[in-house]
Amino acid sequence: MTSLPARLLLAVAAGLVTALAFEPFAIAWLAPLGVAGVTLAAVGTRPSRGFLVGLVFGLAFMGLLLPWLQMIHPAAWPALAALEALFYGLGGLATTVVARLPRWPLWVAAVWVLVELLRSSVPFGGFPWGRLGFAVVDTPALPTTAYVGVPGTTFLVALVGATLAWLVLRGRTHLLRGVGVLAATVVLLCAGSAASLPGAPGPTEDPAIVTIASVQGDVPGVGLDAFSERRVVLDNHVQATHDLADRVDAGEAPQPDLVVWPENSSDIDPFADPTVEQDVADAARAVGAPLLMGAAVGDRADDGWFNRAIVWSPDGRPEASYDKQRPVPFGEYVPLRPLLAPYISALDQIPTDMVRGTEPGVLDVGFQAGVAMCFEVAYDDLMHALVDDGASVILVPTNNATYTGTGQIEQQFAMSRVRAVETGRYVVVASTNGISGIIAPDGSVVRRAPEQETVVLEEGVQLRSVVLPAVRFGRGIELGLAGLAVLATLAGLVGYRRRSPVAQPEKVHEHS
Repeated sequence: MTSLPARLLLAVAAGLVTALAFEPFAIAWLAPLGVAGVTLAAVGTRPSRGFLVGLVFGLAFMGLLLPWLQMIHPAAWPALAALEALFYGLGGLATTVVARLPRWPLWVAAVWVLVELLRSSVPFGGFPWGRLGFAVVDTPALPTTAYVGVPGTTFLVALVGATLAWLVLRGRTHLLRGVGVLAATVVLLCAGSAASLPGAPGPTEDPAIVTIASVQGDVPGVGLDAFSERRVVLDNHVQATHDLADRVDAGEAPQPDLVVWPENSSDIDPFADPTVEQDVADAARAVGAPLLMGAAVGDRADDGWFNRAIVWSPDGRPEASYDKQRPVPFGEYVPLRPLLAPYISALDQIPTDMVRGTEPGVLDVGFQAGVAMCFEVAYDDLMHALVDDGASVILVPTNNATYTGTGQIEQQFAMSRVRAVETGRYVVVASTNGISGIIAPDGSVVRRAPEQETVVLEEGVQLRSVVLPAVRFGRGIELGLAGLAVLATLAGLVGYRRRSPVAQPEKVHEHS
């Protein structure tokens, strides 16, 4: 393939195919095919064209993955897709360069890790949506995440795709070797499913089990109107908890050890409104268990506010709390507000920025529970820190009411399933209107609530203390692979400058 239009057309197709690997489509085996397609489009051309190939791939990929951003503002979808596509443009450039090196599928796969690291970090704290490691839910590759984390899983998925591309280009002369490499890579990717999950209780162990209730109160409306009736949202969760207490008293439900409400289950500050404080305290006393609730605390019209998870004791007193550390850009705060606000009137809907929390999210609720609020489940460092700080179960209070009926809620729930495997912990998700669920450490969904209904999920969950390799070594794996990608790109650039203009594809691959 030599013509630029043909390369760009293949890049578009590869981007769309890659997006189909993620929720709500969830055709996971398409992920390596997407990688193979964009690799074929980038290999054997100039770096500048490689950038263009990657950019077009990124626009198609992010364009199909993120249409739910329209619920915030019509411009949010194309704007974020274009921003993220720039990172894939850099990936396309690097792919063009490293494909001139021996064993280039390894370096191409490492480039994917580097690209995902960059776009998960900058700007404004990054946007980790659409990482290849999140696409392996419901596949034999999922258990491998417990060993190598999301970055390592991304590397292996990308390695399968890059090896497929290598086979297409060199299969005629190295077919047997190429098939062998591809088979070995697939076996490595799925190796976790053939081994016992590290840290799983053995047959003689008797792990502590606690009963946790996840309350989905439901909210009125959809989109940005979903929280226009703030008191109704709170009342729904209060009433659902009282109903649970009645069932416990009647012997129809087990006594919970912890009740979890979603993020923003009270959009009214309970410390500023005595009636709200009283209602929450009464609910905790009625159910006779610690109650973790999400609330907007502070003045949204003046000095800033906190997105806070607060533990109320069984006797109705507020105790421990956690403030969300990763606010959503242009959702909970406005980056570059002085520069942008005069020109974008829609930013008036966010008059005050959320204040970032600074303390770890592990709270004592009778046992050590780690809290990651909504968007935070996408970030490796926050999730790993919960385990490092002693969390024996992970709670994900989330508010996805704005995105009702879109792929966003399925995408985030899939991330929670991957995190359960990666951390070796039960993950309890409490959402305002879906998806709420309880996820086992192997990523299986034990309980799941239907969307837009008032539901209380109760389940006995095991408390875990093991630290899996993904948590212990995941950051090192990510930085190591990203570092290899940088070194390979530099080596390829040096070789590129020593050569005449772009070699033909046959020459590019003669040392592979």
